[in-house]
Amino acid sequence: MGQRLSAKGVSRREFGLLAGAAGLSFGLSPATLRTALAEDAPNAAQIIAGKSPDMIILNAQLGVMETPLNLLREHAITPKEILFNRLHYPHEGDASWYATTEPPGAPRREDWRIAIDGLVERSRSLSIADLEKMDQVKRVMVIQCAGNGRSYYAAKEKVAGGQWKNGGMGNVEWEGVPLKPLLADQQVAPSTFARWLTASGWDQPATFEGSDFAKSYPISDPALENAILALKMNGEPIPAVHGGPVRLIIPGYYGNMNVKFLTALTFAAEQSPSAFQSVGYRMPLVPVEPGQFEANDYTIYNSVPTYGQMIKSVIFSPLAEDNAKAGAVEISGVAFNDGLAKITSVEVTADGGATWMSADIKPPESPWAWHHWSTKATLKSGANKLMCRATDALGRTQPMDGLTRWNPRGYEWNGLDVVEIAA
Repeated sequence: MGQRLSAKGVSRREFGLLAGAAGLSFGLSPATLRTALAEDAPNAAQIIAGKSPDMIILNAQLGVMETPLNLLREHAITPKEILFNRLHYPHEGDASWYATTEPPGAPRREDWRIAIDGLVERSRSLSIADLEKMDQVKRVMVIQCAGNGRSYYAAKEKVAGGQWKNGGMGNVEWEGVPLKPLLADQQVAPSTFARWLTASGWDQPATFEGSDFAKSYPISDPALENAILALKMNGEPIPAVHGGPVRLIIPGYYGNMNVKFLTALTFAAEQSPSAFQSVGYRMPLVPVEPGQFEANDYTIYNSVPTYGQMIKSVIFSPLAEDNAKAGAVEISGVAFNDGLAKITSVEVTADGGATWMSADIKPPESPWAWHHWSTKATLKSGANKLMCRATDALGRTQPMDGLTRWNPRGYEWNGLDVVEIAA
């Protein structure tokens, strides 16, 4: 699929080349050229029609964008207009990605099929209409890119990829057919030789040699008990840009494990050889330092997939741009984990860690949803350093130094959130 064209019929890259040539001809400085390019760059609504123009663009060609926290904090359930986006292959920047439920060029919704096959007694091929006739359940959960927070690893050494801050997440309601009851009802009956369930998406690689998007899960994984084949997001058919017409949703897992454009569920003795399973979206089994382990060194033997979300907390208010005044202030935010244990505490400091206080935590809508928290503090005149740290019932907590989890792909950041404010 080709690169998106601007209204003038010139791609952003082509514009850059033309502008560079023109700048040299007229003696413009590189800084002036960068300013001109930034002003010409499309906003999020121009890249994916329907998205808020205030979204922060990380990769225009792939439609990668994150949500400013001042927008994210305004909603208990994150609207599709401001939900972060991550696609793996270039796409055409037209309204169809947002206004329809199937990707451009894919089978139409009424023709979409999901195969259930592999090491099973009975293979199945289900349509969207088949799924719509089945019992539906809802899952309110945090959906988060595994690279959310990647930019913070740069304090040790910057890694390649979108430089996400904290906006690569949202709290979303999914609705669909529970996976385990579906398999039982369809009498699929996996073989005793089956060890893995692989979900395949319609994502089309940029080249013939490119890898199809597939993810594998141990069939014994308890997270699959809550998995659904989702047909709706926030009460509406899932827009294509977020995985429609059907997406495998596994509450508590990072976003990449929730396969978009679902086309097949395959039971197998081994996990998928797809590069997205065997090389990409993995964490080293042991801590590594820059230079010890490269992004392409991952194998199924020295690393693990980014399955369950690490425990995390984020400050929503006050933010650095809120112009908070010295004196009493409410500090608030959200915390979440993989849903396997209750979040029991969120500690907050307003003085860089000299003193800590316990925040009040509101009951979440589900084990996998945002846990809203808040506490009172006093800001002094001048510089203030706010931080927060969550802990759950299993004793899992955020590391005081998130850089100890540095990895060459920049995944699973869950260090203390830090907000520096001049009051």
